[in-house]
Amino acid sequence: AAVVSGKIKEGDCVVIRYEGPKGGPGMREMLGVTGAIVGAGLAEKVALITDGRFSGATHGHVVGHIAPEAAVGGPIAAIRDGDAILIDPAKRRLDLDVPADEMRRRLAATKAPPARYKTGAMAKYAKLVSSASRGAVTGE
Repeated sequence: AAVVSGKIKEGDCVVIRYEGPKGGPGMREMLGVTGAIVGAGLAEKVALITDGRFSGATHGHVVGHIAPEAAVGGPIAAIRDGDAILIDPAKRRLDLDVPADEMRRRLAATKAPPARYKTGAMAKYAKLVSSASRGAVTGE
């Protein structure tokens, strides 16, 4: 919505969280958002980071599969509007420029949204699935 409404500007970093294996659950595709960014002419002017996933059709400054994901208290959950996010692909680094004590405060105060599924297969999956960094599999 922020991309389509013109709220995203050159130099911004769009953050989409709670779309990882547990939070999604299931790592939904982010192609709709990247398509909106491209359509707005911002593909090479903004970054997009997420604990969700991308398809091979995605291009631009994107970082996905962030782990640990927001739903389990990963640092992506602590990002606030205006924070500096440093992306260095050559060094394989993604850093949030926030002091450690502030990160601890933010993470302690952060509450994940309620589970999308309370019963059924998706609820079981969300409970059992591993991190994206471990393959987002169940039954390890």
